[in-house]
Amino acid sequence: MDTVFAQADLERAFDQVVRQVTEQIGGISLTPGGRPPRGKVCTVTAIFESGFHSSLALCAETSVFVRITQHMMESQQVSPLDVEDFTKEYFNVLCGHLAALLFRPTRIASRFGVPSFYQGAFHPEGYRAQFALAYSSDLRENVQIAHLVASGE
Repeated sequence: MDTVFAQADLERAFDQVVRQVTEQIGGISLTPGGRPPRGKVCTVTAIFESGFHSSLALCAETSVFVRITQHMMESQQVSPLDVEDFTKEYFNVLCGHLAALLFRPTRIASRFGVPSFYQGAFHPEGYRAQFALAYSSDLRENVQIAHLVASGE
């Protein structure tokens, strides 16, 4: 993807999508410049399987994913399974928006796999971070999205 986009342009695209989708879908406002998540965290990942061959990993303090789930379900009572399911759905929307944003200037259609959810910090094996963007939520929770490329690239 870095041969199609300058890294700064790619980072701006990710920033735009992450903040917009998180506010619209999850009801959470993110401000750039947070710290990497720490403490009790979860990670959701998706691997682009065609078009752009990279992966995305969004790691956040678990409370962020709980809040997104509560917002999406319109309920304060959510189970750990609800958090996993709704986090994957939120990330699916985020990846879809990102794929659409990248398609417009490149005309490269991307397909990504079903998002995976993990307790703790996680990066898919065989990938390394090309860049990571950190955010702070409106409640000072930490969120980080990483664009991952194959280790050999």
